[in-house]
Amino acid sequence: MTVTEIELLYKEYFQDIYLYILGLSRNEHIAEDVAEETFFQAIKALPEFRGDCDVRVWLCQIAKNQFYSYLRKNKKSIPTDLSEAAYESELESSQEISIERQLVNAEMAEIIHREVHKLPEPYKEVFHLRVFGELSFDKIGAIFGKNANWACVTYHRAKTKIQNAMEDYQ
Repeated sequence: MTVTEIELLYKEYFQDIYLYILGLSRNEHIAEDVAEETFFQAIKALPEFRGDCDVRVWLCQIAKNQFYSYLRKNKKSIPTDLSEAAYESELESSQEISIERQLVNAEMAEIIHREVHKLPEPYKEVFHLRVFGELSFDKIGAIFGKNANWACVTYHRAKTKIQNAMEDYQ
């Protein structure tokens, strides 16, 4: 692969990978670092890429692995629950919310994240890509080698599973 082809790959997919990791990490700096490392690793792994899946799927797998590696390497310097840290920083900026309400919202967010984590694949990943990665159904479908309708149906099924599980908590 030439330098020009690598540049095109980077330009075409960097934003998708960045948004995917941002959805997982809820931290712009981590997302940027991991996305850059993803492309570095992808360039090193290009000779092994067989082309039997979409490039975006391949890059997302590398990105997910890089994110988990980042978490393992930096577990002492970052909160164990990144989404909770992002949530807390949002609450600190809004002083109108009472402490009691903050506690209820933080507890509910934790419950929701726990239920999302329990989802089987592909529901969990489709839900993450849609909600946290803010990807369109077209892009999600392309990642899985499916169409937008499949992504939409899978997302709504995941959402229904989470909503049903949430009824048990209420």
